[in-house]
Amino acid sequence: MRATFLMDRLKSFLKALKRHLRRWRPQLRRGPSHARVDDVARFKFHLSSMCRGHLTSDKSELIDELKRTIRDVHNFPKPGIVFKDVTPVLLDVKLFGQAVEAMAEPYRSARITRVVSIESRGFLFGAPIALELGAGLVPIRKPGKLPAATQRVEYALEYATDALEMHHDAVQPGDRVLVVDDVLATGGTANAAAQLVARHGAAVAGFSFLIELDFLKGRQRLQGRRVEALLHYA
Repeated sequence: MRATFLMDRLKSFLKALKRHLRRWRPQLRRGPSHARVDDVARFKFHLSSMCRGHLTSDKSELIDELKRTIRDVHNFPKPGIVFKDVTPVLLDVKLFGQAVEAMAEPYRSARITRVVSIESRGFLFGAPIALELGAGLVPIRKPGKLPAATQRVEYALEYATDALEMHHDAVQPGDRVLVVDDVLATGGTANAAAQLVARHGAAVAGFSFLIELDFLKGRQRLQGRRVEALLHYA
């Protein structure tokens, strides 16, 4: 059993090393001085996550473990709502790392340059996913929270409107953007984030969520874009 465990770790390490060598090859041809420091940092982060415990080989085991760990909180934030509390996942270093890696995995070959994370629980997953993908992190926040010049998009709620803002220089034409949040519910917030990205001339390569509440049909509001979610609740 121990030998199998170590062999799996070695295979994962070699796979990660091969991927990062492909990324570094153009710089290495021009000499070591051209190798980017942040590329080295990203590889160290990936190696560190492997040492904490790599992604479960059987994805169904990870999904089962996440569902056992996520806590249902009834009547929050208002009566009749069953809230999916992800904070117990964050307390488990190994499980948290596995969830982050699984959320990033579908987009490893998508040439992501920016990860847009949505206030506020989206920050928890967006930051480590950005490191996993070697991309810059862009926070999208409610009005008045970002310090520099912003652009805003308003979107409709059931009985009101809300708004999101992003720094005007956060993404540029040519960027390939992954939008990250903890939960896909009705899709209004995620769609607003995609609109902000599009206004800057960048392309939304897809969305990554920890949880999708299928019964709310939020995927339909995302206009046929690629949507990945680890957990589904019907």
